[in-house]
Amino acid sequence: MRCIYLIGTFDTKSDELLYLKSIIERNDLRVCLVDVGTRSSPVLVDFSNETVASHHQDGAQVVLGTNDRGIAVENMSIALCNFMQHRDDISGVIGIGGSGGTALVAPMMQRMPIGIPKLLVSTVASGSVEAYVGTSDISMMYSVVDFLGLNPILKKILRNAGNSIAGMVKGLSDEIEINSEKKSIGLTMFGVTTTCVEALCQSFSERFNCLVFHATGTGGQSMEKLADSGLLDGVIDITTTEVCDYFFDGVFPCLPTRFDVFAQTKLPYVGSVGALDMINFGPKSTVPSKYKSRNLYVHNAQVTLMRTNESENHKMGCWIAEKLNKMDGEVRFLLPLAGVSAIDAPGQPFYDPTADAALFKAIEDNLIITEKRKLIKVDCNINDVEFASAALGEFKEAFDSVGN
Repeated sequence: MRCIYLIGTFDTKSDELLYLKSIIERNDLRVCLVDVGTRSSPVLVDFSNETVASHHQDGAQVVLGTNDRGIAVENMSIALCNFMQHRDDISGVIGIGGSGGTALVAPMMQRMPIGIPKLLVSTVASGSVEAYVGTSDISMMYSVVDFLGLNPILKKILRNAGNSIAGMVKGLSDEIEINSEKKSIGLTMFGVTTTCVEALCQSFSERFNCLVFHATGTGGQSMEKLADSGLLDGVIDITTTEVCDYFFDGVFPCLPTRFDVFAQTKLPYVGSVGALDMINFGPKSTVPSKYKSRNLYVHNAQVTLMRTNESENHKMGCWIAEKLNKMDGEVRFLLPLAGVSAIDAPGQPFYDPTADAALFKAIEDNLIITEKRKLIKVDCNINDVEFASAALGEFKEAFDSVGN
């Protein structure tokens, strides 16, 4: 029987956790209590802190045998991630905590598949929560008051939290109503590649659910999270611009693991070099001093773009090719020879065929071509109809060749 996992530090918050348990159980749902406290607690739980701590790769002693609270919390978080990966009866997860408890529980929730209900009641939920939510679908609820015994305000918050997670879990029975017979594909887009991606979505709309991700760092990460969770059936990664910011101090960087999930999942992959002509910064005053003499373009008051040069493009091209070489599935990578963005065209501020050529050459020289891994050159701009048509055809071929 599946259950909602209720996670917290029972050595300090047992009253709050037990009250929350009672609220969830009023909804006729089963609750499993998981203690992640670093000290023993007399409360009877389903999984003790010793049990959770034993899932740390270095043993429970690195969690419970240290007097350093920071180290204990960090190691308990690792142990919790490992522990939850072994559970096959999870219908939802809810946790409570202050700053330490939130930091302990959030990494585990981030690793869980998209779609499993996740709710974190936290004292820090009214501030910046990017570090806690990441690219996952974690819901955070501000506790308003701290967790130091039950009081009327906290009871209201915990009541709402308990009923919320219960509603989410019960709503899973409606999954058949939101699932479509159409398969889903992920596409990456930036403002300067919108024309291309819009054309692809229009062409694919009858056959696929098109999920578009804004290439702002977390956008690419979110797409890869869905791919890793088995919620995508293919990818058209037109806009890989986050690589620019990763290498050259931009504000929308990808992670070092960009592209790796496609090597692991072997999903049909069509990619390109969309917007690799630009590095993103904030207002012009925030551009690093070492770049002040470069070709800068003020996109708006909050975004300043810098044109990538030959050496930067060479570096990115080599790195991308190395990533592609690790993919053993159906892979197509397209090069738009007449420009990689809307402002990389004749008369536009970032038009620089020489810089583009360095990018294309680095990819071509380093990419290992196989029967499944192909490089396609298209003599047009990335936003031209011909390029979208080429990407459309290549994806259909890649997708159909794996038996879809």
